[in-house]
Amino acid sequence: MKIRITNDGNEQDIADVFEMLKAYNLSKLETSDVDPVGVYYDDESGRKLAGLTGETFGNWLCIKYLVVDESLRGQGIGSKLLKAAEEEAKKRGCKYSFVDTFSFQAPAFYVKHGYKEVFALKEYPITGARYYYTKEL
Repeated sequence: MKIRITNDGNEQDIADVFEMLKAYNLSKLETSDVDPVGVYYDDESGRKLAGLTGETFGNWLCIKYLVVDESLRGQGIGSKLLKAAEEEAKKRGCKYSFVDTFSFQAPAFYVKHGYKEVFALKEYPITGARYYYTKEL
């Protein structure tokens, strides 16, 4: 046995570790479907201008990404995407939502929409912060 340290981000190494962890987790977690959810805002030509991606898992909506083109920010598009994702999650039986965001991204946006901070990583990665929020749906 040997310990190997790398700095190459080898995709196969990462996939191997992920599969090992996934197998263990699935042996311990309750059975629950993981279903992707996507909400998008496209222009007339089909060009994506904003979107929210994530998944529903058991009781939870887990938001992975939410972005609105800078030229459209402040017009309520992000709020509409978030509300649509939350409504879809409720239809799927979710009771809660989870998201994380950096200090330069959207902490105030999520708080405005009823999200509560559960913890924060300060000085992340050096001078910023990363916030973790949940909300009862």
